Amino acid sequence: MMLVVVTLVSLLVHVYSTEYVAGDPRYTHFFAFLSLFSASMLLLVVSENTLQLLVSWELVGVCSFVLIGHWWEEKPNSDAALKAFLTNRVGDMGLIVGVAILFFTVGSALPGQFGSFSIAETNALAGAGRLSHTALLVASCCLMAAVMSKSGQFLLHTWLPDAMAGPTPVSALIHAATMVVAGVFMIARMYGVFFEGFSIGGSSINLMALIGGLTTLVGACLAFVQRDIKKVLAYSTISQLGYMVMALGVGAWTAALFHLFTHAFFKACLFLGSGSAAHAVHSFDMKSDMGGLRKHMPHTYRTFVIGSIALAGLPPLAGFWSKDEILVGTGGWGLFGGTGGNGAYTFMLVMGVTTAALTAAYMTRCIYLTFFGEFRGHGTPHESGPRIVVPLWILAGLAIVAGLLNLPKGFPLVPGSLQERFGHFVEPVAAYFPSISHGTPSWSLAIASTLVVLSGIAVAGWYYFVKVEAASKAAGESLTELPDGLTSRYPLAKMGHTFLVQKYYLDHLYTDIIAGGTKGPVAAAAYKVDQDVIDGVVNAAGENAVKAGNLVYHRFDQLVVDGIVNTSGRASSGAGGELRKIQTGKVQDYAAILFAAATVLAGILIVIV
Repeated sequence: MMLVVVTLVSLLVHVYSTEYVAGDPRYTHFFAFLSLFSASMLLLVVSENTLQLLVSWELVGVCSFVLIGHWWEEKPNSDAALKAFLTNRVGDMGLIVGVAILFFTVGSALPGQFGSFSIAETNALAGAGRLSHTALLVASCCLMAAVMSKSGQFLLHTWLPDAMAGPTPVSALIHAATMVVAGVFMIARMYGVFFEGFSIGGSSINLMALIGGLTTLVGACLAFVQRDIKKVLAYSTISQLGYMVMALGVGAWTAALFHLFTHAFFKACLFLGSGSAAHAVHSFDMKSDMGGLRKHMPHTYRTFVIGSIALAGLPPLAGFWSKDEILVGTGGWGLFGGTGGNGAYTFMLVMGVTTAALTAAYMTRCIYLTFFGEFRGHGTPHESGPRIVVPLWILAGLAIVAGLLNLPKGFPLVPGSLQERFGHFVEPVAAYFPSISHGTPSWSLAIASTLVVLSGIAVAGWYYFVKVEAASKAAGESLTELPDGLTSRYPLAKMGHTFLVQKYYLDHLYTDIIAGGTKGPVAAAAYKVDQDVIDGVVNAAGENAVKAGNLVYHRFDQLVVDGIVNTSGRASSGAGGELRKIQTGKVQDYAAILFAAATVLAGILIVIV
C-alpha cells in the first residue's frame, strides 16, 4: 500500500514539477534531491529492521532539509530548513534511544543472542509477552518523540508550517503525502511494541491517543488564522496526522492506515492546487493577492473543491469513509448498539468529531478567500498548463473513489466480496501482529458526524458567503472579514485570536526563551565561568608555575646546582695545576715515578698475596 502511495504521488509530483520549477537555476539540483527523497522513502517502506529504518529515516530528513531550503538566497527559507532539521533531530534522539532499548530488550529474551533489530521478531516477542513491559513502555515513549517531530505532533509540530517556504511540489510530496506520515507508518510497522507498551487494548486513554487527539484540535484551530494558503493546508496536515496517530492510539490500526492512504491523495491535490493558484498570482497570500479565481482557473477551482470536500469528510468522497472508520474505532459512541473497538475512548471521539467541524469550517474559509469575491491581486491570472492540471484531476479522481476500497461490512447494495477490501489486503494476520478488535459500523455515528461537518460548513459559509459578501458590496470593495467582527468587539475574542496568531507562543518559547536564552544569559554565564573560573584556574596555575620556576632557578639551580658544578670545576682546575708540575718533560723523572709506582704495587701484592 505504501509503495503504491509513494510511487504514484511521487510520479505525479515529478510531472507537475517539470512546469512549476521550469527555468529555475537549480532545476537539476531540485530533481536530484526529489528523486533521492523518493528512493529514501521507498527504502523506509521496505525496511526489514530498525537499523535500516533509522538510516532511511535520516535520509528523508536530509532531503527535506535541502528541498525546504531550495531557494536558500532568501533568509526565511534557510531559517525554515534549519528549523525543520534541528526540530527533527530532537525527536530523532528518541528514535535512536528507542531502537537501542528494543535491541537489548530482545537480546535478553533470546538465549544465546546479544540482540536483534528485526521488526517482525521484536513485534512477535512483544505480543507473546516475552519482553519487559517497562522496557516496552520506555521504548514506546522514546519512539513517540520521533513520531512527534517527523509527523508534526503537538509540541514538535512548529517546523511543518515553516517548511512551506520550500517549492510547492516539495510541500505536496514530502509534507503532505509521504515523509510526514513516516512516523505513522513506523507506529503501524512496530504496532506490537506500542500496543503492549501503552496497553492500548481495553483502555480509555494513553499517551499516543492523547497526543494525536490534541494535535487534531491544535492544527485545526491554527488553520483558521492563516493568510498563507499553504500554511492553512500545513496546519490541516498536522490536524490529519493527529487523526492518524489518535486512531493508532485507540487500536483502530486499519482505519489509521486507510486514512493515511486517502489523505495522501486529497491533500496532495490541495497542495498542488494551491501551487497552481499561486503560480498564477505569484503569491500565496489569500487575503491580499487572491479572490475570484474560480472565473480564471476553473480546473484548479473544481479540483480544489473536490479535495476540500474529501478533507472535510462528506460522503461519498474518500475522506468520509476513512474519517468515519476512525471515529467508529474509538469505541466511544455507544448509541444504538455501540461500535465495539479496543476500549472506550470517548474523549478521543469527542476530539475527532470537533475536529471534523473545524476542518469543514476552515476549508470553507479557504475556498472563499481564494476563489470567491473579487480578485485582489495584480495582473490577470490564468489557468495553469496541462502538466499541472492533469495531475490535479488524477488526484481529485482518486480523492473521490479511493474510499470505496474499504466499504464497511454490511454496506447495502454492495456484495460482501467488495467490502473491507483495504483491510483484508493491508492488515497483517501473522503472529507478530497484535490481536485487535474491530469496531462495527454505526449508521447513527456516520449521520451524526456528517451533520457536524455540515454545521461547520454552514456556519463558515454564513459568515463568509452571506455576511462578508454583503459587507463587501456595501463597502464597494472585496473584503476578507467583517470590519466589526467578534475580535473587535470582545476583548476575550481578541485575546483568543492573538493567542492563535502567535501559534500558542510555542515559537516564542523555542526561539526566544530556549534558543535565545541559550545564546543570551546561558551563553553569558558560560562565558563568565570560562573567564573567571576556568581562566582563573589556568592563570593561577601559570602564575604559581612561574613563581616555582623562579624559586627553583634562583635558589636551587643558581646556588646549589651551579655551586656544586663551579666548586668541582675549581677543584679540577687546582688539581690540574698541581699535577701539571709533575709533567716536566724529562725522561729520568718519568722513569723515577714509574719505578716508585712499580715498587708500591709490588709491596701491595706481597702484603695481600
